[in-house]
Amino acid sequence: MNDEKLQTFKSLTFGTELEYENITRRKMAEAIQSVVGGRIDYQGGPHDTIAVIDAEGRAWKAMSDGSLRGGAEFVTPILKWENIELLQAIIRAIRHAGAKTPATTSQHVHVGVEGWTAEQLTNLVRIHYKQEKLIHKSAGTLETRLQHYTRPTDRDFVERILSRKPHTLDELNEAWFGRRTTSFGHYDGHRYRSLNLNPVWESKHTVEWRFGNGTTHSAEAKSMIALCLAMAAKAKMARAASARNPREYNEASAKYDMRVFLLHLGLSGEEFKNIRMHLLKRLPGSAAWKNGRPQA
Repeated sequence: MNDEKLQTFKSLTFGTELEYENITRRKMAEAIQSVVGGRIDYQGGPHDTIAVIDAEGRAWKAMSDGSLRGGAEFVTPILKWENIELLQAIIRAIRHAGAKTPATTSQHVHVGVEGWTAEQLTNLVRIHYKQEKLIHKSAGTLETRLQHYTRPTDRDFVERILSRKPHTLDELNEAWFGRRTTSFGHYDGHRYRSLNLNPVWESKHTVEWRFGNGTTHSAEAKSMIALCLAMAAKAKMARAASARNPREYNEASAKYDMRVFLLHLGLSGEEFKNIRMHLLKRLPGSAAWKNGRPQA
């Protein structure tokens, strides 16, 4: 990753939500506290939240979630890449406390986009849309999730941004919802996409990726975050991104195609070697040869 792209990547803010079963909110809060210190604060509210307030005043939350049978959702405060090792330590502590991740659990990643232009957000949609099938295969996104709570990008939305080329957030809003609106509920149906733009017009001012499965593996969680940050950094810096049609998924070249995509995003070099490994490990084919290693 060149210096400018790396600087942009590391300047972005993010947060993540990880769902777990086989752990109570109290036990999760104690696991978080064992890493960050601070104090446990029962905040209640609609998600019966228990927060751990660290020395910097950040709230690391253990919350209830209607999709969980008895577990808890871990929600981070706003973070930067420099905080990634602390986050990984917390995930490991939650795993050691007994947390499990059956197929009903997921990981969502938010990246801050306050101050972004409509053109930068459009770049992001195009980058994600072009490689969406490959991204889902890389993440191992479950088919049941893709049918309901992590649906692929709406083709009609893509056609609207390609034809109208929105120059303002209001114009992008109209393309996303099909009509201009700032009045939508938290569980508005547009949010259930692999890349969710609803939070752009909420107080969070983020975009949300919803394709991650639940994981107790801290390096897997880190890899999902890195991929989202890299796409966001690319979109923020690019003059334009082209994606009229999504790239076809090809099992024969999937691992090679994903490796090329990751290098194009800037996830190259020793710093991101382990991240590349996790993002390639589920894909068939060869990372070095597009059509498989040639026969001797």
